[in-house]
Amino acid sequence: MSRPRIVIVGAGFAGYRTARTLSRLTRHQADITLLNPTDYFLYLPLLPQVAAGILEPRRVTVSLSGSLPRVRLVLGEADGIDLDAHTLRYTGPEGGEGTLPFDRLVLAAGSVNKLLPIPGVAEHAHGFRGLPEALYLRDHVTRQVELAAAARDREECAARCTFVVVGAGYTGTEVAAHGAMYTDAQVRRHPMRTGMRPRWMLLDVAPRVLPEMDERLSVTADRVLRQRGVDVRMGTSVKEATHDGVVLTDGTTVGTRTLVWCVGVRPDPLVESLGLPMESGRLLVDPHLQVPGRPELFACGDVAAVPDLTRPGEFTPMTAQHAWRHGKVCAQNVAASLGIGERRPYRHRDLGFVVDLGGAKAAANPLGLPMSGPAAGAVTRGYHLAAMPGNRVRVAADWVLDAVLPRQAVQLGLVRSWSVPLESASPEVARVPGRPDQRDGDAVPAGGPAGAPGGDTPDQRPDPPGGEPAKQQPGGEPAKKQPGGEPARNQPGGEPAKNQSGGEPARNQPGGEPAKNQPGGQPAKQQPGGEPAKNQPGGKPAKNQSHAPRATGKPRPPGKSDRPGKARKPTRAAGASRSAGPGADPGPEPPDNQPAPGPDIAPGPVKRTDGRTAEGDS
Repeated sequence: MSRPRIVIVGAGFAGYRTARTLSRLTRHQADITLLNPTDYFLYLPLLPQVAAGILEPRRVTVSLSGSLPRVRLVLGEADGIDLDAHTLRYTGPEGGEGTLPFDRLVLAAGSVNKLLPIPGVAEHAHGFRGLPEALYLRDHVTRQVELAAAARDREECAARCTFVVVGAGYTGTEVAAHGAMYTDAQVRRHPMRTGMRPRWMLLDVAPRVLPEMDERLSVTADRVLRQRGVDVRMGTSVKEATHDGVVLTDGTTVGTRTLVWCVGVRPDPLVESLGLPMESGRLLVDPHLQVPGRPELFACGDVAAVPDLTRPGEFTPMTAQHAWRHGKVCAQNVAASLGIGERRPYRHRDLGFVVDLGGAKAAANPLGLPMSGPAAGAVTRGYHLAAMPGNRVRVAADWVLDAVLPRQAVQLGLVRSWSVPLESASPEVARVPGRPDQRDGDAVPAGGPAGAPGGDTPDQRPDPPGGEPAKQQPGGEPAKKQPGGEPARNQPGGEPAKNQSGGEPARNQPGGEPAKNQPGGQPAKQQPGGEPAKNQPGGKPAKNQSHAPRATGKPRPPGKSDRPGKARKPTRAAGASRSAGPGADPGPEPPDNQPAPGPDIAPGPVKRTDGRTAEGDS
C-alpha cells in the first residue's frame, strides 16, 4: 500500500513548523513534500538588524534540507491548484514546470507587501519582507550617505540623507530605530561637508506608534525614536512619490531618495484562485485549520482566517507568533486525518510582544508586564534566541561583536533596485536578468521595473535576445553607460568613464598605456603577430566590437507554449562562428574616412564573420 502524500506550500513560520512537526509525527508513514522558492527558513523579526549591519544575512536563515529530516524539498512557486484532481502546478527557479500530486495539501504561502493606490509608490518605494530587500536597503542607505558626504550642493545633500519610512507598525518602527543608529555612526566617522546630519522620518495615518500593541509599548518606542532624532509624524502619510521626493498628505514636500514601504502585508494571492470562501483576502478555515467541505485541504499562517476561540467572532491576527503555533496544530490535525493522533482546535493567548529599538533599548510586555530600557533589551534578545529554530550561537556571537567593534559601512552592490520591486508576489526572491517572472501578481509595472528614488532605476527597454542581457544593451543589468541603474561612469554623479576626460586614460588614447600594437606595448590582439583577434576565426569576440549578446539560458524546448503571466524563456542568440584557424585576418584596407594609423590607433578594422557591421563602444 502506497504511503499518503502530503504537500506543504511555503516555508515561513507556519509552513516550516508544519513540516517539522509532521516529520516527527509520521516517521516514514507519509511522503512529505515542501514547496518553497528558497532553500531556507527566514526569521523575519531580525531582518532590521540585517539592514543595519548588525547581523550577517545567513544568521537569520535556517537550511530547510539540513533541519527537516524526512522532508523532500522542491524549489519553486505554486502557480495553480486543482482540488478535484489533487494536483498542484509549480514553476522552478529556472523556469521549469512541474506537478505535485497530493492526498493532503497544506497552504502556508504567507504574505506579500500591501499596496495602496498612491501615485508613484509602486515605482519608487521598496518593501521590507525578504532578505533581498534588507540587503538592498543596507547598500542603498550606505550609498546615499556616502554620496551626500561628497555633495557640494546643500539641497542634494539634504535629499540624499533623508530617509522616509511609511508605516509605524512593528517593522517600520524597528527599521527607523536601527536605521537612525546606523547612519549616525557613519556620519560620526565621516562628517558631511555641509554639516548636515541624516534625517529619518516615520509616517503613519494611525494616531500613535505601534497602534496594534499595548499603549505603554507605544509610548516607550515613541520616546526612544524622538531621542534619536527621528521625525515621527502620526496622522500623516504619503500622497505622491516621485524620483526626487514625496508629497505628504499635509501638503509638505520632502526631498528624498529613499522611501521604505512598511504599511502592512496582505495574504499571498495564490489562495484567491481557489474560489473558496474568503475573509479579507484570507482563506476561511475551521478551528482545526481545515477548509470546510474540503477534507484534504488545510491552511495556516497569514493566508488562513482562523477563528480566535479566545475572542469569539474574531480571527487571529497575522503575526509570526500565531503563525508559528498554527503550524504545530495544523501538523497534528493533518496527521490525525491519516489516523495518527487526535484532532485538536487552535487556541492561543498572546504571550506579549517585544520590539527591538537598537542598542540596549527595547520595548516589551512579556506576559502583560510592560518593560523598557536595558531590561527590555535583554528580554527581547533572549526571546529571539529562544524562538529561532537554529543559528543561535552565531546570532549571539554577532551581537557580542557588534557591541565591541564598529560596524562595517560597506555597500556590496549584490541586489539592485529593479531586483526587488514593491509589488513582487515573491519578496523572498530577487529578480534576476533572464529569469522567468513569477506569478501573474509579479508582473512588471507598466512603466518598467520599479525603481527607488536615487538613481537605481534601470533603462526601461526590453532585453535583447539571449540569456544574460549584454551589459551595454538595454535591459538586464543596467548598463554602466546607459541611463538608470548605477550612475554611469561618464555621467554626473558616477565615476568618470575610463574613456572620457576626467577618468582613467583609455588604453588606446593619449596618456594611457601604450597601444598593444605599438612600440613598447604588447602586440595588438587584433593584429598580425599577436593573439588571434577575439572575433576572428579561432579567437574570442573582440572586446571593442559589437556582437550578439552572450546567451546563458538554455534553448527553448520546441513546441512549448508560453503560459499566461510567464516571461518567455531566453533563447540562444547566434554568435560569431568559430573555426580552428590559428592566425587572425588583418582585414581589408581602412576606408577613406578612417584616420590613418598613428601612435594611438590600431590600423584597419577587424573583419567580422557574422555579417554585421562593426561598431565601436560608445
